[in-house]
Amino acid sequence: MFDNFDKNLEKAAIALRRYQGNPLPHFINGAMTCGLKGDSFDNLNPVDNTVLTTVARGGAPEIDAACTAATQAFMDWQHTSGEERGDIMRRLAGLIEKNAEDIILLECADTGQPLRYMQNTAKRAAANFRYFAEKARDISAGLSLPTATHDNITTRQPIGPVAVITPWNTPFMLAAWKIAPALAAGCSIVHKPAEFSPVTALLLAELAQEAGVPKGVWNVVHGFGEEAGKALTVHPAIRAITFVGESATGKDIMAQAATGLKRVHFELGGKNPVMVFDDADLERALDAVLLLIFSLNGQRCTSSSRLLIQQTIADKFQDALIQRIKNIKVGHPLDPQTELGPLIHRTHLDKVLHYIEQGRHAGAMLRTGGHRVAEHAEGNFVAPTLFTEAQSHMSVAQEEIFGPVLTAISFTDDEEALQIANDTKYGLASYIWTADQDRAAYLARRLESGMVWVNSDNIRTLDSPFGGMKESGMGRYGGDYSFDVYMETKHISIARGDYDIPRIGL
Repeated sequence: MFDNFDKNLEKAAIALRRYQGNPLPHFINGAMTCGLKGDSFDNLNPVDNTVLTTVARGGAPEIDAACTAATQAFMDWQHTSGEERGDIMRRLAGLIEKNAEDIILLECADTGQPLRYMQNTAKRAAANFRYFAEKARDISAGLSLPTATHDNITTRQPIGPVAVITPWNTPFMLAAWKIAPALAAGCSIVHKPAEFSPVTALLLAELAQEAGVPKGVWNVVHGFGEEAGKALTVHPAIRAITFVGESATGKDIMAQAATGLKRVHFELGGKNPVMVFDDADLERALDAVLLLIFSLNGQRCTSSSRLLIQQTIADKFQDALIQRIKNIKVGHPLDPQTELGPLIHRTHLDKVLHYIEQGRHAGAMLRTGGHRVAEHAEGNFVAPTLFTEAQSHMSVAQEEIFGPVLTAISFTDDEEALQIANDTKYGLASYIWTADQDRAAYLARRLESGMVWVNSDNIRTLDSPFGGMKESGMGRYGGDYSFDVYMETKHISIARGDYDIPRIGL
């Protein structure tokens, strides 16, 4: 579908035309609007920093209008049968697949993510809606807990209007991931996409309307976190907040949500270790290490940004890494040959380069990369980078860089590997490469990590729980875990017969 670079550029330009010329609007109560003031901001192309689109800049008035619409729509939507909600979601899944080419091209153009990693974006998003469409049928089902005197049952009901705040790295798929279970549960939503990648959020809302989602159930407000984002998290109509992004922002949102005792679900940062032992299948481990840090331009919460490598194989493995890293194809995201594209924004480019400089000054050995790519000087391109001989206390081994930067630390034995792996404030994902299954089981249980993969890259099913420990977040997504965010569990007890009630005050 996307094997010709020139055709990809042409098709992307055609897809973008519908969002150019006028500001990309909000979607509130079933209608497009640029807001009360008509303010806008520029959304830049990460390839060359030219203006890709202008975007309506929302704030408190637009958020209030969206929350009001979501509140009114919730009154009917929560009582819509699970079968009907599921039918709408299945139609939406079909429309996503029908529009897959535009979705993928717009996502790549807006984020700078290479086509090779985005080609399943629409398919994965559609699968999410179909999966939760099936869940919607018996979404309220609970347990029967009878006693001699009472019939006790549990049921679930939607929590109310929900704030969905998504990041800029894979915005379409993550929006689908968050919104699908909310709709299945019977919640209405106000979606604030990241200001760096707003385009596909509007397209998804348009497809939802075409699929039959009632007006007001699905709302989108563009804008900045300190304006639209804060107005959304503190709005009294919002009963739950799901957020994907930086840990520092998650802390701010948690403080804002506390004033209204709102339920929160956070998927936050990571500094994930990949542990490679000398008995591992080193060729497969090498493939996984490269994929997990350099795919998605290193802008991936589950990326393996720390390589923990056993000393006995460190030199051999790192030499092989360097050769492969030097062969990584850096280029335009719409070029099917590209393996590493540009970072999302100039500010993020500066952040990544700053961390690289810190690594140099701290004494880590820069083996390859560490600089902007000269032939793409107008864009946000950083050469794939490897530090070796790092220490766990260094910022390049502690802080989430969120770019194509791999930091290698050597270890001698299992206990030292475990100590280094757990020596961060984060705890999202971990990867273990070893032929020793006893070792793998021992380490997996002791890693302070919400997810562990053994002899595997990041592969998960829609049923599996996704989430982290420590400052990597709270709560889990995937399967039935998703409804912990969007639904309240209710206990109902019905007496059987005239059981004895203790009498007082006679």
